[in-house]
Amino acid sequence: MKRVTNSLYLDALAPFLAEVRRLRPRDTEVIDAHTHLGLDEDGRSLTLVQLLAQLDDADARRACVFPLHDPERKPAYSVPNDRVLGWARESDGRLMPFCRLDPAEDPLSEGERCLAAGARGIKLHPRAQDFDFDGQEMDGIFKLAEAAGVPILIHAGRGLPPLAEGLVDLALRHPGAVLIMAHGAICDQGILTSRLADHPGVLYDVSCFFPLDVIELFARVPAERIVFASDPPYGLPATSLYMVLRVASQAGLDEQTTRAVLGGTMAGLLDGDGLPAVAPVRRGSSIELSGRLARVYGYASLVGPALFAGAIEQARAMLDMAVAACRDPEPGSVGEALDTIGAALSAADALLDAEGGVRAAIDLVYRAIVRAATEIPDRA
Repeated sequence: MKRVTNSLYLDALAPFLAEVRRLRPRDTEVIDAHTHLGLDEDGRSLTLVQLLAQLDDADARRACVFPLHDPERKPAYSVPNDRVLGWARESDGRLMPFCRLDPAEDPLSEGERCLAAGARGIKLHPRAQDFDFDGQEMDGIFKLAEAAGVPILIHAGRGLPPLAEGLVDLALRHPGAVLIMAHGAICDQGILTSRLADHPGVLYDVSCFFPLDVIELFARVPAERIVFASDPPYGLPATSLYMVLRVASQAGLDEQTTRAVLGGTMAGLLDGDGLPAVAPVRRGSSIELSGRLARVYGYASLVGPALFAGAIEQARAMLDMAVAACRDPEPGSVGEALDTIGAALSAADALLDAEGGVRAAIDLVYRAIVRAATEIPDRA
């Protein structure tokens, strides 16, 4: 059964891997700006060996890493922070450890302790730690990052109330603090990208499940301020790499700029060379989709969240609709894309019946919606 499952997955994966080989510039260092190690309260976990293997699958040399929402986080995340610092020392220079701080639990002392022990950045998670950016302790954390010359990565994804106003005011008071807005800043993307446009050091990582969020990010932010990220154990570096390369190609990025997104910008930040100068945004404000592929995208984009929530039957119902939308006797200019996507979604459906097949199914579904969202129709 396992051999059959692997063959099914690899056969469906093959055309996507061929695209990665074609689109990835040669001699590109890939740096994942957003990874985790340890255990989370939600039951997910990742070991050092597993993370390094995932990075190898994407041919990613380095990554920034920080603790998950660890059950042993009290007091002040000191235990999981020490674990991440230790794992980073075992990684042969591949992992750049960030300390995770809770603003309610003596964050300055813990931050100073971790930075002295080798931390290369700070991670803040306003949803998990249930804080806003208006408290006095936040100014202290930003001052600490400015003084140490390290970035602050901030969870700016799902599950948050509006936070832009307090965060913008705080960031503008500290122009020397480099910020990495995680998950494309989707919680308040419009406000954050607009009001922080003149801040000299705000980056946006692309660890997003929906590719349209990343496509729109390239219409709002210079490509030199967008960085590769995948969010393991929730995402996979190789899967996110496919998404970034497709979006970069659709946005018309040249090889030099694509290299910056994949790792060059983060390398400059981590290695002390500073951030690159910015050019104008590369995309316009409209997103053009094939109508046929838009139907596939709509159904298939509901599958991944259902699978993460364990709603297998709901996921399968949406998969059935997405596969049906791929069966088109008049595909127009997107016939090859429909065939590739349909094969991937059909394989994902079959993998749901295999032991341990859900993660492979999610991978194929994600690549399918990326292809659907980034296929430029033939205008001839």
